Amino acid sequence: MINRLLLQVGWAQKERVVEEDRAMDSLEMRKMRIFNRLNWMGLLTGICLPIAGLLNNDQLPVIAWVVACSPAFISGTVLAFTYWEKSTAALMIYFTCYPVLSTLVYAADLDLGIELFFILYGVLSVFFLPKLQQVIFCGTIAALCYILVYVLKQDYTTELSTLNYPFFVGNHLLALFFIFYALYLIKKENTGYQAELIAFNERLQAKKKLVEMQSAQLSELNTLKNKLFSVIAHDLRTPMYALKNLFRNIEQYDLPAEEVKMMIPEINQEMQFTTNLMENLLQWAKSQLQAAASCPEQLNMAVLTRELVALVRLQANSKSIELSNELKEDALVWADKDMTQMVLRNLVTNALKFTPERGLVQIGARELDTHIEVYVKDNGKGMTAETIEKLQENAFFTTQGTNNEAGTGIGLMLCREYLHRNGGWLSISSEPGRGSEFRFTLPRTQPVKN
Repeated sequence: MINRLLLQVGWAQKERVVEEDRAMDSLEMRKMRIFNRLNWMGLLTGICLPIAGLLNNDQLPVIAWVVACSPAFISGTVLAFTYWEKSTAALMIYFTCYPVLSTLVYAADLDLGIELFFILYGVLSVFFLPKLQQVIFCGTIAALCYILVYVLKQDYTTELSTLNYPFFVGNHLLALFFIFYALYLIKKENTGYQAELIAFNERLQAKKKLVEMQSAQLSELNTLKNKLFSVIAHDLRTPMYALKNLFRNIEQYDLPAEEVKMMIPEINQEMQFTTNLMENLLQWAKSQLQAAASCPEQLNMAVLTRELVALVRLQANSKSIELSNELKEDALVWADKDMTQMVLRNLVTNALKFTPERGLVQIGARELDTHIEVYVKDNGKGMTAETIEKLQENAFFTTQGTNNEAGTGIGLMLCREYLHRNGGWLSISSEPGRGSEFRFTLPRTQPVKN
């Protein structure tokens, strides 16, 4: 689970960077989309104007025809460059060629009434060009061209207004149309971009919260792991050293069989604890590293309890504890068999561990509305409220049973986790000197999926 969380945190951070790059690219893409639309309009204008002039039999100078055809040539070239992904070159061609070519017309002493286009080129260069130097360069060209053709010189030998007044008016209307159409597209794309930014920020905040949550989980799990292995390292040494000392004494002092036999119960007790500890540890590692999913099926708790009672009978007999199975045959639940057996085994072995000799451990069940509640009750040493609180917080600490059997709390942590995966929960009630009762619930039938 630690590795999985590390991967999830890494992927979430990587996705945040990708999202930021995607947001930046989106603005440029929106700009180029507007730019291409304007050039398609320019291309269409460069085709329609000469055709209209020919149909009208206008006797215009050659330079006027060049200007009329220029939008098709310039915009066509620009569209080709954007298709080849040469966007910077396309922008520079557009914002330099259009004003310069229009100025050449006025230099030929011909007024076509297209001075408003100079304003259009200056305004659009500020929006489209990515670098300040490019904006200054192209904006200066458009401004100088406008001053030259409309401010410094106002009288022209040939004026379109006298040759073809409707065409003259059409040029002004066309310029106004391009200005307002460009501003409309900019506003529309800006609104869309703002909405995209809001959605992006929401996704970014969600991913940030996810990273923070996963980092907290990782930190919590790392702390949990350190505590767990600290307890394990301490508690595993005792039985290992006991075995080591036993075999060393047998080897060095040639102990008689009677003395070895006297040590066997204590060693067996230590090994029983070690076996339970290792089994719980392996279960915990499996649940964390593989995130084992539950495979629920219908289980008869009475049958599972009988099998467990037979398994722990020797442990109960060693302390003369009465082990009572009070479950009825119709105690059916819907849960994972291996997980349920592990929960039941941990609770019963814990009860035996903390119950004194000639004590009583009862296993029974109560029917609830949608669940079966199984209880394991003993008349052992009981627990304080502080100890119960530690167990509920999944704290690990070494405790001693009535015969000095060790416990760590790992088993209860696994019980709580496995019950949660199967739709159940665990509760504890106890009083010092009056025993304890552990209760867990499991669904009676398969949950209905919506």
